Amino acid sequence: MKIARIEAIPLRIPFTTGGPSGVGVWGAGQTVDSLIVSVTTDAGVVGWGEAFGFKTIPAIKVAIDTVLAPDCIGRDATQIGRLMLDLQKKFHVFGRSGALIYGLSAIDIALWDIAGRAANKPVYKLLGGSDASSLPAYASLTRYADPEFVAKNVTRALSSGYRHLKLHEIDVNCVRAAREAAGDDIEIMLDVNCPWSVREALDMTRKLRPFNLRWLEEPVWPPENYSGLARVRQEGGIPIAAGENASTAMDFQHLLEAKAVDFIQPSPAKMGGITELAKVFALANANNTTVKVHTFYDGPGLLAAVHASAAFGGPDAWVEWRYFDLEAQLYGEAIIPNKGAIAVPQAPGLGLEPSTDVIRKYRQA
Repeated sequence: MKIARIEAIPLRIPFTTGGPSGVGVWGAGQTVDSLIVSVTTDAGVVGWGEAFGFKTIPAIKVAIDTVLAPDCIGRDATQIGRLMLDLQKKFHVFGRSGALIYGLSAIDIALWDIAGRAANKPVYKLLGGSDASSLPAYASLTRYADPEFVAKNVTRALSSGYRHLKLHEIDVNCVRAAREAAGDDIEIMLDVNCPWSVREALDMTRKLRPFNLRWLEEPVWPPENYSGLARVRQEGGIPIAAGENASTAMDFQHLLEAKAVDFIQPSPAKMGGITELAKVFALANANNTTVKVHTFYDGPGLLAAVHASAAFGGPDAWVEWRYFDLEAQLYGEAIIPNKGAIAVPQAPGLGLEPSTDVIRKYRQA
């Protein structure tokens, strides 16, 4: 099969979060922007991918439309690894992260979707198979920056069946409110999104240790300060997670070589797609490190993470669920976690079809 057409489709969907969202990178106002990508072969098989992007989606769409797609047309859709390597080599001078890699990630995911559809198998079986019909999901809350809203939404998530929660707070009082609302038996993770120097991070770990965090995620600025991250891991007394800002398997190799993390977090719609994600699982296994895939999205990128986690993750596989109340879901009810677990799709490819009605209604020009 040859690649015949690639189309990048921006979507903008309103959402609520049970309170004010304090991060402000999702889209215009209280909306989430996403970029899904369809790849069509000359045999008529269509696969779907997703690029991480939010406010940078216009740049990623240009990268796909003007750089990546023209080079992919006419190429063999079944030679995924070879094509991805060729594109990385050809365009590396434009950056090893950012718009081009995000766009390449979407195309890679779509090609794996095509491969599964052509083989009449779900992607996780192409990756080696699994007995898992569902995986534990953790509710990944937005940043509220208000202890009252944190406690309210922790309680809301627990009532929905989640037993694992992730906060995006940077204030100790907000973390305290979450622990008090959740009790001692609930796993709580904290993602602070790279705000601190190494010294500041170490000072914060002293304040955060009483809350028994499962991990502290990306405490150090800049995110590629792996030696600094390793120091916080060694001295801070809290397990460390990172990786959502790493790109391609080589970045993850450096992160692991630095012994900087207890949990490594590749983001498939951001770091090279399923092809690179499979390499990271292998690297992590060789370094006795647990993979917790970063999935702060809910389109094909999320499905890619579910399939890879089912195939490679074993009993430690958790799936991050963006705890937003979207006005519409690309896959309807099919992908929404039930009692804190997310189903592993069993149909060919990624296993679910995006809603044409949702695409039509929320598509941006």
